[in-house]
Amino acid sequence: MREGLLHEIRLRLTASGPDRIFQLYRAFRLGLGIEEAHRLTQIDRWFLWHIKDMADLEANLRARLDGVSPGGESALERLGPEVIREAKRRGFSDCQLSRLTGASHELEVRRYRLAHGIRPVFKLVDTCAAEFEAHTPYYYSTYEVENEARPSARPKVMVLGSGPNRIGQGIEFDYCCVQAALALREDGYEVIMVNCNPETVSTDYDSSDRLYFEPLTLEDVLNIADVERPDGVILQFGGQTPLRLALALEEQGLRILGTSPRSIDLAEDREKFAELAADLGLEQPPHGIARSVEEARAIARALGYPILVRPSYVLGGSAMTIVHDDSGLTSYVERAMEASSDQVVLIDRFLEGAVEVDVDAVSDGAATVIGGVMEHIEHAGIHSGDSACSIPPLGLTHECVEEIRRQTKLLARALGVVGLMNVQFAVKDGTIYVLEANPRASRTVPFVSKAVGVPLARVATQVMMGRTLVELGLTSDPTPRHVAVKEAVFPFIKFPGTDIVLGPEMRSTGEVMGIDESFGMAFAKAQMAAGAPLPLAGTVLITVADRDKPAIIPVAAALAELGFDLWATGGTAEFLRSRGLAARTVRKIREGEPSVIHHIRTGEIALVINTPGGSGPGHDGFHIRREALARGVPVITTVRGALAALEGIRSLRRQDMQARSLQEHHVAAGR
Repeated sequence: MREGLLHEIRLRLTASGPDRIFQLYRAFRLGLGIEEAHRLTQIDRWFLWHIKDMADLEANLRARLDGVSPGGESALERLGPEVIREAKRRGFSDCQLSRLTGASHELEVRRYRLAHGIRPVFKLVDTCAAEFEAHTPYYYSTYEVENEARPSARPKVMVLGSGPNRIGQGIEFDYCCVQAALALREDGYEVIMVNCNPETVSTDYDSSDRLYFEPLTLEDVLNIADVERPDGVILQFGGQTPLRLALALEEQGLRILGTSPRSIDLAEDREKFAELAADLGLEQPPHGIARSVEEARAIARALGYPILVRPSYVLGGSAMTIVHDDSGLTSYVERAMEASSDQVVLIDRFLEGAVEVDVDAVSDGAATVIGGVMEHIEHAGIHSGDSACSIPPLGLTHECVEEIRRQTKLLARALGVVGLMNVQFAVKDGTIYVLEANPRASRTVPFVSKAVGVPLARVATQVMMGRTLVELGLTSDPTPRHVAVKEAVFPFIKFPGTDIVLGPEMRSTGEVMGIDESFGMAFAKAQMAAGAPLPLAGTVLITVADRDKPAIIPVAAALAELGFDLWATGGTAEFLRSRGLAARTVRKIREGEPSVIHHIRTGEIALVINTPGGSGPGHDGFHIRREALARGVPVITTVRGALAALEGIRSLRRQDMQARSLQEHHVAAGR
């Protein structure tokens, strides 16, 4: 069995991937040698030696514990302080040692360490190379002797960053951390920044007073707090990663600034939040929580397919998907339970055809100001980070928007929000559903702040330090006179074979914005900034799923009226002609040449409107979307997106595009 497992790992090591370092560690534990590992991976032997050294040390620790009953204190005592110190010097975390020794929690290992004087020291990275005194040095931890960190006696606040940038959590949160640092320094506080990503602005030499280049883990944050003794910690600007530490940090005596960890936990816990929403009289989509396949099936049948399923505490919509039948649900839940035996799966009825709305707000615990209400352009079911959105919302009634504002302020007061809050709603058939409320910064904060001319993260920081919104002069919701459109930027061209169809799991790696007096021109600017400028003439290829054929008729008719030629695949072309529109039929891939792919490849198509009837290489739509992407032809995959593009084209045909700075827009709006 051991040889079979090692053989399987050898095969995995030949391909690079995010988990290869862990596979290497497993392989070394199973007896793989340095030279073979180098041959399989081409990783430098120096790195391999260090990974193998840790694997060998783990084997040694396990041997020492052989025959000792699992349980923190007895196992830790069996190893002894010197062995624990050596394990820490060689890179073992408290969490790893707790698993090895059977300790109930990593804090048990921490208590044992501190009782025996086993503490990390912090070494300085001189940002000025010793030419002159560094005013903003970097620090990193190590288990050596001399501590080079020299804490000051000034009032100080620790800001926790978001850690490594990844899809769903990245530079938008770093923007908030930097805004917090600027606000704190203006108010005379020393800013202690904790982050471990060298590619962020928060880790620039002049963004904070002191930077600790450490992971965002409970152990590392507590180690820094032991040295710096901050007056408070801000963690609502770093996204989900620091938020998960809130309760544990508070229990260890740190003062969490802003919204209380209990309120954060209330909003994150689906069952608790559902009770709160019901108490407030707010609608939520019918939903349930499953801990087994049987529970999931029962809930799904009660709700009715399609359903939206996801694990709890997701990051960037990770592992969220829409399921249409029992077999798909069974497969999903089994995978989730395989990944973690205590995994909880959240199940919601999917609101097909709903309009999603994002709201960013700032509250001082009593008063709440709505920074912006954003209407998503794409339909419900696409992750908010991937959907284009508009401020102000243009497709909702005034009464609907006002009710959304009222519900947001109601939630902020009920949750005791002090700082930022993001709420996501869905509007279907006139009913407003609350999807979730997050008492923290969201990825839309930079967009909203620039769109309305109010630095929300900076205001939230001042509120967390005790100021009121009235004191800050923010007594009403900002109302810009212009339209701002946010568009997502995707990395699909870098990943051959990847379908560009969007869904509940976030896939974008950046965003742009367009601002103008009209929605159409703002949308057109956003598309141009995203690298997909809208055409003003030419041929539009329309090939849509049966469910979207009736809805696409107004778009097709308007494009024909603007002088565009309409081409379509068989079923769509027949439907367009049955509604009085002239549409040329082009062949699908399996119908022979010249096929639709040929026409895209030869530059005959200026715009593709393709709503997916299926995804993956077995469907024509997949190849149409990939070929259009490769040839730089704009692709629209939703009817709402096509309607927005139509408005953009109309605006571009009516008037020339004008450039105007953010400051000019805000002066015109009186801000």
